[in-house]
Amino acid sequence: MSDIRRGAAVVLSGSEGAAILAQAAEAVTPENLQAIEEAGRRATELVITARRASVLRLAASGLRSVAVSSVSNDRLTPELVYALADPLSTGALPAPSSLQVRELAPHSCEQAAVLLAKIGRLLPAAIVSAITDPTATDVRAWAARHDFLFVDAGDIFQYDHMQARTLRAVSEARVPLLGAESARIIAFRPFDGGLEHLAVLLGDPRPPDAVLTRLHSECFTGDLLGSLRCDCGDQLRGAIGEISRAGGGVLLYLAQEGRGIGLVNKLRAYVLQDDGFDTLDANGQLGFDDDERVYLPAAQMLRQLGFARVRLLTNNPAKVNALMRLGITVEERVPHAFPTNRHNEGYLRTKATKSGHIL
Repeated sequence: MSDIRRGAAVVLSGSEGAAILAQAAEAVTPENLQAIEEAGRRATELVITARRASVLRLAASGLRSVAVSSVSNDRLTPELVYALADPLSTGALPAPSSLQVRELAPHSCEQAAVLLAKIGRLLPAAIVSAITDPTATDVRAWAARHDFLFVDAGDIFQYDHMQARTLRAVSEARVPLLGAESARIIAFRPFDGGLEHLAVLLGDPRPPDAVLTRLHSECFTGDLLGSLRCDCGDQLRGAIGEISRAGGGVLLYLAQEGRGIGLVNKLRAYVLQDDGFDTLDANGQLGFDDDERVYLPAAQMLRQLGFARVRLLTNNPAKVNALMRLGITVEERVPHAFPTNRHNEGYLRTKATKSGHIL
């Protein structure tokens, strides 16, 4: 992941001998664009999600992702890449007729490239070039000779499941909290050293019982800074207080900033919201789904803590359904709403009308 985040190209290998060079679109420069083309001996394409392609009116929604290339000279430029991949770019968008768009096969290397960018909390877009170098008969060896990281595309598609399956408790400490002095925090980390999720045990929850539980996605702006654009800080502190008053329970603090798109992309979405888009449409402008969160880690953590039955503190029925599908029994949805302010009224209205939140 570090290679893709710092703008390096990686080799992705798929089924039936398919192999591409891929790089995060937001890191493209004239130099590395040329280097990718020269290494792979093939012109580059830009891969974007169907959501972003639909916004640009290049393709219908419902697809997984599409590849875009230039019709005029068969070459992409950094300016064109930025204009197509980043809605905050100041570059002029090209006419759709000047672009060639092709739908990508399911679980293709190109789709894996976009998913890798998402995993890296980057814009969901990638520069790709099929490797046609005749010396690349053994792609893994070819990648090593050219000092490229080699990644199996299948591993990328299985990343979320692998991360959840390999979560292990790596640290635990007693941490008295404001309003909940009897609290312990347990940190869970996947085997590859990725992002940690936290379990906050409040009071004395008993595993055989249906324990009062809150799944809380981290929110730097709301939780730490007291942002008024969302209700996350209120929900976090309110959950700690309510669970403590109930005699005990668990709060899972999940590393899923911005509904899974990351802090940088959330700030980008805020700019788009200031331009008139609601919270979900802003995500779509960036190329993300309405909600990119995955609840596999939450279910795995609950199981490791011994909790198979919960009373879920939430206004989001999707969380209830997700946990139920993952084998956790949700015996009750406990409402968890807070007063609005003039900065988050529209945000909460969108959650209610478009996401089905019960407010």
